[in-house]
Amino acid sequence: MKILVVGGAGYIGSHMVKQLALSNHDVVILDNLSCGYQDAVKYGELVIGDMGDTKVLDRLFSNNKFDAVMHFAAFIEVGESVINPGKYYHNNVSNTQVLLDAMVKHDVKHFIFSSTAAIFGEPQYTPIDENHPQNPINPYGRSKLMVEHMLEDYDNAYGLKSTCMRYFNAAGADPEGELGERHNPESHLVPLILQAASGRREDIKIFGQDYATDDGTCVRDYVHINDLCEAHSLALTRMQKTGNSARYNLGNGKGFSVQQVIDSAKQVSGKDFKVTITKRRAGDPAVLVADSTLARQELNWQPKFDQLETIIETAWQWEIDFLVRQ
Repeated sequence: MKILVVGGAGYIGSHMVKQLALSNHDVVILDNLSCGYQDAVKYGELVIGDMGDTKVLDRLFSNNKFDAVMHFAAFIEVGESVINPGKYYHNNVSNTQVLLDAMVKHDVKHFIFSSTAAIFGEPQYTPIDENHPQNPINPYGRSKLMVEHMLEDYDNAYGLKSTCMRYFNAAGADPEGELGERHNPESHLVPLILQAASGRREDIKIFGQDYATDDGTCVRDYVHINDLCEAHSLALTRMQKTGNSARYNLGNGKGFSVQQVIDSAKQVSGKDFKVTITKRRAGDPAVLVADSTLARQELNWQPKFDQLETIIETAWQWEIDFLVRQ
């Protein structure tokens, strides 16, 4: 297939591009490089441009007959979305609509959307399945849910089929060492911990040690980046075969506490590092774990990197390689 990957120079997008290319798909990447990195595009053809630019999109869709579009170009920082919601609604919602309108105009019928567990808000129960009430508590989560609603309407009105992939905590790096996690600023737990282990960061902070969990720290569901990408490929195949839209929650189905991740990172890296206990952050639920039963049943998705140590090992190798590259 010929696939347009929007945001393909970012963390998840670049891993997705590699997997698609190695599966013999023809891949074109659209990225404005505001959050992505040009050197992360090791496969496919990179077009530097914005998904909200109608001229760029018209040129792309006129010059290529795409079978599908994958969207990884959202802004993702929860805290920033609270401070600057306009930035999030403009890019995550308005620009996505521009992209969808271009697809409708050029008769591209299949869309894979990188969504999030943030659409659910404070969990009413765990593990969280697709039927869990959707009540996001920040502009980031609301922007993603708005797009999910938009996709339902575009399916009904224009026949644009979509699959929304709601991940919990993407983690890890390409096991072959070509790609890894780079955010600026970094806000994800695993790379922050490993930066403390490598000496790039003074310490790692635990935000609250008094939650109703086994060790008092928050529990989250970490899913390896390659397993996420595999789910996207399976979802695209299913959507093209069935002609039906779908929504899936993606996670390992088992949670690991912040303290467990720190302990595992110390074991994998062989490094000790400073851990600072500080107060809770507002809006941090005690437990967020996915129920991925539907994805496992309908997509036959089986995560291969489901052990915490394995996830951290791949991320640690990327961190070591990063230090060498510097």
